Amino acid sequence: MMLIVGAVEEAARLPAYRAAALAYAPLSARQDFGPLGAFMGYDFHLASDGPKLIEVNTNAGGAFLNALLAGAQRACCPEDRFAVRAPTESDFAERVARMFVAEWQRHRSKGRPALIAIVDDMPEKQHLYPEFQLAQDLLEKQGIRAVIVDPAQMVYDGQKLTAEGQVIDLVYNRLVDFSLDEPRHAALKAAYLQGAVVVTPSPHVHALLADKRNLSLLSDDARLEDWGLPAAYRAVLRNGLPQTVVVTRANSEDLWRERRNLFFKPARGHGSKAAYRGDKVTRRVWDEIVSGEYVAQTFAAPTVRK
Repeated sequence: MMLIVGAVEEAARLPAYRAAALAYAPLSARQDFGPLGAFMGYDFHLASDGPKLIEVNTNAGGAFLNALLAGAQRACCPEDRFAVRAPTESDFAERVARMFVAEWQRHRSKGRPALIAIVDDMPEKQHLYPEFQLAQDLLEKQGIRAVIVDPAQMVYDGQKLTAEGQVIDLVYNRLVDFSLDEPRHAALKAAYLQGAVVVTPSPHVHALLADKRNLSLLSDDARLEDWGLPAAYRAVLRNGLPQTVVVTRANSEDLWRERRNLFFKPARGHGSKAAYRGDKVTRRVWDEIVSGEYVAQTFAAPTVRK
């Protein structure tokens, strides 16, 4: 898995790859302020011939909840003990704090944020609101003040971004409006584009890594060779990424015939919304897929615990 992640990130550094990915990205994603993206999520399915990277998520949730769960585990017998030592609660907290400070320093060069805003729409109503509370508690125990904020409550005066009178230094972004284009996110977007607040993960990182059209670039071996990606990285991607293509009217008939072996996903979707297994697709849904922005990916079955 780490080899595949490394190969993806190496490809994402290529100038030709970046130009191709940003060509269909929203304007808010064009500027790179430096942060790499807090809690990057690489989603794998485990096949018989090794792990398959099915997508990349820049606003991945679950780390804080899983850390809490890991801390509650007690092995009942030797067979259940981890082969690799799980991080302790203090290890995890220190790593998280270092990650946010590093993101801050990639944008601001030095120092650390005084106040981090954990941001989502109507956060109290979100399924993962308990995780936001865990994140807030963890950061404050590490000496970094944190608040949970709805971006609709934010105000930008041209110099600083505030919420309820408090100046926000860094936004831990859990929104699914990846380009910050919704009207309720206008203050956050304006502050981000003018470099007045550090945002992680950012629209730029999403455009480079999480737009699912990028999977078609990463699984195109000939194109990666032309762009200069070394053979060792290309071999890792050939084995680790299911073949992915952008759905167009030109290839739609071929994809329809092959649909039983494919999985269809919206290019900028999230959380498996409007995603379809090919063998379940009706003609009505197929028309929506062809007229929308979708990718078709060779189906990699999820792991099942029996």
